[in-house]
Amino acid sequence: MTKPAHPDYDVVIGLEVHVQLRTESKLFSSAAVTYGDEPNHHVTEVCLALPGALPVLNGRAVELAIRAGVALHCKIHPASIFARKNYFYPDLPKGYQISQFEEPVCTGGYLDIPMNGGEAKRIGITRIHMEEDAGKSMHEGTSDTRVDLNRSGVPLVEIVSEPDLRSADEVGSYLKTLRQILRYIGASDADMEKGQFRCDANVSLRRHGASELGTRREIKNLNSFRFAEAAVRTEIDNQAQLLDEGGSVIQATVGYDSDADRIFVMRTKENADDYRYFPDPDLIPLVVSEARIAEIAAELPELPADRCLRFQEELGLGADEAQVLTGSRELADWFEAAVGDPKSVRNRESAGDPKSVANWVVRDVLGALNERDVEIDAVALAPEGLATLVRMVDEGRVTAKSARGLLAEILFEGGDPEALIQERRLEALSDTGELETVVDAVIAANPEAVASYGEGDKKSVNFLMGQVMKKTQGKADPGSVREILARKLEG
Repeated sequence: MTKPAHPDYDVVIGLEVHVQLRTESKLFSSAAVTYGDEPNHHVTEVCLALPGALPVLNGRAVELAIRAGVALHCKIHPASIFARKNYFYPDLPKGYQISQFEEPVCTGGYLDIPMNGGEAKRIGITRIHMEEDAGKSMHEGTSDTRVDLNRSGVPLVEIVSEPDLRSADEVGSYLKTLRQILRYIGASDADMEKGQFRCDANVSLRRHGASELGTRREIKNLNSFRFAEAAVRTEIDNQAQLLDEGGSVIQATVGYDSDADRIFVMRTKENADDYRYFPDPDLIPLVVSEARIAEIAAELPELPADRCLRFQEELGLGADEAQVLTGSRELADWFEAAVGDPKSVRNRESAGDPKSVANWVVRDVLGALNERDVEIDAVALAPEGLATLVRMVDEGRVTAKSARGLLAEILFEGGDPEALIQERRLEALSDTGELETVVDAVIAANPEAVASYGEGDKKSVNFLMGQVMKKTQGKADPGSVREILARKLEG
């Protein structure tokens, strides 16, 4: 059981997540989908709502919306209808947004989210509908409002959850899991900094034991996990304080000021009726055959939860390791390329031991990526190169210390680790006679440490080991050194 979000109230949260689909052109026009270009450089007659300009649906966007629906276990409807959502705003040239209302493309799915303690919670998905994005109003550096229509018409899906979330932590877990899946299946880059994945949160409170839902307030345009969780916590506190003081919550659309950690009212009492939805007369119903839906479903890659489970069952990884390694599809692919096929005898000679490779990826590769704040695609070392390096460590041909130093150099520059180890003479010192000679010299040069060991200070062996490793320039196998030292000191 998770801890309640508030001691006196049940918290009820539903999310509406707006996701930009990964297409090259807009939903109803040929204008390019870009980010960061000069304002109003990617617009057509359709984007500008010029008289006589008619929308033409982007087929790729439809496929990606269906992908999302299949991945989220939705029912995919072969027929759906586009509607006009009417409202007036400077960045909406038509005076309406083309969306879907009564007959969306996907309904009735779910998403399992991880919870504390390793359990999972199932969150219902009410619907997924397609819609076009609005433009962007800009206020910076001027007292005027300026409008950029580059984003007008960019293809979106809105993913609407059931009100099954009960805390800010669950909100964060839901958003992270949803974003991971959408990126895995290639439906969206879901870059939050570029506005490609943003969330509206509907929050209401009711007394423990009450069955009737409280009045909800909708927090708009949350574009980071941290802000979404913080905004929900602040809204919960605000509503609880208002109810404790005998007041009542008024339905409203609110915003969140992250700098001041403050909720502010934008407008009140906004319902679907206010938008006067009706079917768009310029667009015929969207019809996708059952056969095409089945083809799209068959094209989906392995989903992260399934891959995580497979890594545990087939590769023997722990749950935490597997979850980290399947955090992104690119990282999981890179890891699997290093591991190779564990069932193939032909590949075993060139592949790495799954558990050893996993340890090196989680500890060293991800550590280096985090330090540079880059993703796995920044790595120049081939995954097979890491497998070679790890295998040489496991076989005792190079020490972990030498391998780690080399990895830090070639991870972003590339190179053949085996050739470099030979070229730089980094091979581990494995000749027992040579090691014994070095150990004898270290013992003879450090009589105080030897005496301290004889008096019961077993930590002295660590000092002596360090001296041996120093003399061998880190090439000696630590296990062999410790064994020889113990034998000579005890003797």
